[in-house]
Amino acid sequence: PADKHAKVREFLASNRARMDEADASFTLDADVVARLASLERTVHVIGIAEDWCPDVVRHVPVFQKLADASDRIQARYVMRADHLDVFAQHLTAGGEEVPKLVFLNEDLVECWSWGRMRAACREVIELGRACGDLKTAREKVSALYEADSERKIVIEELLHCIEIAACVSP
Repeated sequence: PADKHAKVREFLASNRARMDEADASFTLDADVVARLASLERTVHVIGIAEDWCPDVVRHVPVFQKLADASDRIQARYVMRADHLDVFAQHLTAGGEEVPKLVFLNEDLVECWSWGRMRAACREVIELGRACGDLKTAREKVSALYEADSERKIVIEELLHCIEIAACVSP
């Protein structure tokens, strides 16, 4: 029905606006910019995403801000629905969760992946699944996000992935 499509378009436009707001709501600290400037090798990142996903809205602008701050980071995004074969190779805990960021070194060797949310949040969700209480787990994840409004933990995790893919020695 036409009404359903209008609601979907409105929702997606709202998410895109939230991504723009998320991008504008924080800046990178000088030490983060310095770490990005010290990268010795190019890092290629494939971001698998869908703009309807709240985790994409929350985390892709953070990664993109890092990518924009360094000419050593080459980022490309693909829609999960358009590249199911690629996505199937990068499941999270056996599930189809976005965003998924795949980090490759300058020789295009896959070095690391990150997704859908910070490590501590993924753990809370898995605990919620294990004990059958996803509602409480999601509430706890929301509280963790609110406690890190400057996104410092996500930035640190993404920097770690970038630095692994850019390393010149173990």
